[in-house]
Amino acid sequence: MRFTTKRVEPGIVVLEMSGRFLMGQDCHQVDQEVEQHMLRNEKSFIFDLSAVDHIYSGAVGQIVKSLTKLKKSGGTLRLAGVRGMVEGVLKMTQLNRVIEIFPTAAEAAENFPPAQ
Repeated sequence: MRFTTKRVEPGIVVLEMSGRFLMGQDCHQVDQEVEQHMLRNEKSFIFDLSAVDHIYSGAVGQIVKSLTKLKKSGGTLRLAGVRGMVEGVLKMTQLNRVIEIFPTAAEAAENFPPAQ
């Protein structure tokens, strides 16, 4: 998997992912990225999955881990661009009931609750 980090508004970090979101190194990279931003007190995240075509169970676990970590620190995680196989997996695991999902990262950034 490849990813790019952007800031769309002050305090909102967008992690744009592409390719296959696998276990191991991919999860480790996402975890490190979230940690680095949290150290800078950036706790509002959007994971843009619009270019992800395949997601593994470990990656779903990493999303839950990131959500939990952010919530404990007063932050928020939203998902954007979920489609195809990725959408099916998130529905099957019912993660779509736990985390807000938006069609695009721009829509996910609207009315973002401030970090506490």
